[in-house]
Amino acid sequence: MTVYLHDSQGVWIAFRTDPRSRDLFNPDGDWIGWFPWSDDDAVTPEGHYLGTVRGDRLFAQASHTYRGSPGYPGAPAYPGAAPYPGAASYTGLPDGCDDVASPLLWPRVAS
Repeated sequence: MTVYLHDSQGVWIAFRTDPRSRDLFNPDGDWIGWFPWSDDDAVTPEGHYLGTVRGDRLFAQASHTYRGSPGYPGAPAYPGAAPYPGAASYTGLPDGCDDVASPLLWPRVAS
């Protein structure tokens, strides 16, 4: 079952192919991160903090504690296109959080 993640505005920004998948993709199917510690914290492929999952949202915590370098897991296979899940409702940002920066979600556009 695909897990869809949204920003605070309800825009679909990322997905996992199933709840236990360690890999995180943007809606285009680009690999944007992974979950090295089997919790809700995601890092970029390079090992930098990307964001934290809270329910169906992906937020960046401003004061996230550095947890060390998780290494490089190897790129996953292309997941294919995920069907559009529709928009989620608006939600305010939790204290100390921001939406994940667009260049982290859309690396091909940012480079």
